[in-house]
Amino acid sequence: MAELWFGALALMLAGFVVFGGADLGVGALSLFMAKTDGERRAAIAAIGPFWHGDEVWLIASGGVLFFAFPSLLATAFPAFYLAFFLVLWCLVLRGVSLEVRSHTDDPLWRAFWDVVFGLSSALLALLFGVALGNVVRGVPIRLDRHFTLALFTNFSPTGEVGLLDYYTVSVGAFALVALFAHGAAYLAYRCDGSLRERARRTERRLWFVAAVLFVVVSIETALLRPELFAALATRPLAWLGTLVAITGVGVGARAYRREHDGWVFIGSAAVLAGLLAATAVALYPILLRSTLTPAASLTAPGTLSSPYGLSVAVVWWPIALLLALGYFVFVFRSNTGKISSDS
Repeated sequence: MAELWFGALALMLAGFVVFGGADLGVGALSLFMAKTDGERRAAIAAIGPFWHGDEVWLIASGGVLFFAFPSLLATAFPAFYLAFFLVLWCLVLRGVSLEVRSHTDDPLWRAFWDVVFGLSSALLALLFGVALGNVVRGVPIRLDRHFTLALFTNFSPTGEVGLLDYYTVSVGAFALVALFAHGAAYLAYRCDGSLRERARRTERRLWFVAAVLFVVVSIETALLRPELFAALATRPLAWLGTLVAITGVGVGARAYRREHDGWVFIGSAAVLAGLLAATAVALYPILLRSTLTPAASLTAPGTLSSPYGLSVAVVWWPIALLLALGYFVFVFRSNTGKISSDS
């Protein structure tokens, strides 16, 4: 049962990164790539029908944590208080700016809300990357399962760590650039005209930068947690995730040369989903590692909820998942045309 709900949590998070990550990338890139108000409106129109639904994956992740691993949520929430509120404020500002900028005709206010939308999107991408870095690196959990997490301590990834150190900042930078590239691929897929051409050029450059950062993060991870690479070598599901990521690189590169924008976006999504899947498989069964005492680490079997609650969730969760998937299929099929950025 622990493996099932760990997989469900990983699936929800991967769904948010693939779909919500495209929204975040488009929002941040709209500050730099959109040169006119028409292009900014085209970028917003590209994500307009989807962004409400994309955040469902994030809410569903919190729901899985709440009913499947409640003790993990109870232990981690107080320590990550600052990070959670930063995420909350960015989500609020992002939603407000996206709605309000279309209800004002004043160019100054529109520019203000465009900046708020872009900066909040970029900060969210960075925060989610830093959060992943904290999960992989670990946090200073003691044997009594209580810990505090400062914003930063001495920037070392061992011992009494903070939210930020050189490792988590590296993972955050990689996530930021990768989601920027993913957003550029989505813009090229959904938009036409000059914005599409600019998105294609930007996407290629960003993926080169992301590749360099991925190598840096991989070396840091090998030095910090070598057991994760040992787990990758012995777990077939990790091989599958790695294969999906490598296939995504090949599909995306081939489609880019042939200017098949839809397949470029699919390849980009496969890269992100494959990397997350391989990471999740390598981490299992540890949900939150202790940098102080390995015995204090929080595991999926050790934080699992009561059997009765999980038996009820097994019935209702697949129904909710099918409804969410049905909604996404309907919305994507209803919005398949290109959006002109020149008119």
